[in-house]
Amino acid sequence: MSNQEIVQKLWNLCNVLRDDGITYHQYVTELTYILFLKMMQETAQEEDIAKNIVGITELRAKGDKLTNKEKGELAEKEIIAEYSWEVLVSKNGIELKKYYNTLLRLLGEHCKGHIRDIYRDARSNIDEPKNLEKIIKNIDGLDWYSVDKDGFGDLYEGLLEKNANEKKSGAGQYFTPRVLIDVMVKLTKPQVGELCNDPACGTFGFMIAADRYVKEHNDMYALSDKQYSFQKHQAFTGCELVAETHRLSMMNAMIHGIESDIMLADTLSNQGKTMSDFDLVLTNPPFGTKQGGERATRDDLTYPTSNKQLNFLQHIYRSLKQDGKARAAVVLPDNVLFADGDGAKIREDLMNKCNLHTVLRLPTGIFYAQGVKTNVLFFTRGKTNENNTKEVWFYDMRTNMPSFGKTTPLKSEHFADFIKAYEATDRTTVNDERFSVFTREEIEKKNNSLDLGLIRDDSVLDYEDLQDPIESGEEVIAQLEEAVDLIMSVVKELKSLGGER
Repeated sequence: MSNQEIVQKLWNLCNVLRDDGITYHQYVTELTYILFLKMMQETAQEEDIAKNIVGITELRAKGDKLTNKEKGELAEKEIIAEYSWEVLVSKNGIELKKYYNTLLRLLGEHCKGHIRDIYRDARSNIDEPKNLEKIIKNIDGLDWYSVDKDGFGDLYEGLLEKNANEKKSGAGQYFTPRVLIDVMVKLTKPQVGELCNDPACGTFGFMIAADRYVKEHNDMYALSDKQYSFQKHQAFTGCELVAETHRLSMMNAMIHGIESDIMLADTLSNQGKTMSDFDLVLTNPPFGTKQGGERATRDDLTYPTSNKQLNFLQHIYRSLKQDGKARAAVVLPDNVLFADGDGAKIREDLMNKCNLHTVLRLPTGIFYAQGVKTNVLFFTRGKTNENNTKEVWFYDMRTNMPSFGKTTPLKSEHFADFIKAYEATDRTTVNDERFSVFTREEIEKKNNSLDLGLIRDDSVLDYEDLQDPIESGEEVIAQLEEAVDLIMSVVKELKSLGGER
């Protein structure tokens, strides 16, 4: 059974929960709780759960000297220590529901590390014991032997993508198309030893892809113990504001063998000030404005606005190492390119502090909000804070392109010409009408607007192509006069044949 088939079977189980009134997003969260336990069994890591129980060894060592409170605490921790998937599957009905709910609570309260993060404040949304039993038994009955250890990560990502593509779930807001993520990672080339970050990480897709790129382009067995530990525990970090999404990101990271820090926080608050000195930032910040039009609470942003994307953009280029090599690729909507006021000042600040070398105008229809026009900004932090951008290259993947969506999915081949242009040794030699360049001086004359580089849209009538109105009028008159003459000649012919009546 392929990963895709397993994902579809897991997704179909959602129908079981309709009577419980569970949403798609709640279902994915519920699956996260259960799949984690199953995957720990399948990958022979169930012992790691017991190893992460905080303070159980010390409590056991006290023996008869335990207080009543400590006895209760130890009893709860022993439930976790005695847990196995087999124990869970062996239970039925109300007993299963009670044990499952207790287990969720205890894992969040008494464990440490990623296990605690995944199960912190965990609560099952399944009210009907038979439904819970059916889901657990169905998961247990799937063909897990066909899934290798690395395949569990792909399987979980498949579930997240399925959830994002389901409009009713509302999850598309934190899911960036895998193909776009892979292109951004490929062009920014994360390296061993680099600190990579996503300040709006959603389900951690960018960092998973960056980790995959590093593993595919390096011999990980040749790394020293120190290097390997860095890659596993420090190289890939993120921040996520929404608790349930943070839970999914932790699960995704853990399944992929990443155990670095993913903050549950607001990047645009003062908590975000600790996120700095990165070699690479890859992200797709959430669209929209702060609720009520309020400004970011960060006190270190030069131009705080109610536009979240502009605030994120400031955070991103400020969080890069000032070494001439640190870089970023960021998905941003069109309004960031042309917003006046603080928007123009922020773009000027960006082009001063960084070399904004490329803007990719993305096609429409690739994100959950239909009609939202987006771009990818590629830039490198300079060693100084002034005049780092000399020119900006634009690639138009939007105009005269298919309307992407479920029926016409975005594929890697759609990016082939862009990648070729981006990686050209001498960009001036690229013969592609979609690839154009504007100097810093030209951009400055346009109030630092970056809403540039779009080619002529064949579906839009150009005023310059319209015929001169006087000529058009005269042509119509001539055609009407010709028609009148023709009608008059027909009338005369009819008169000559039948006479007047």
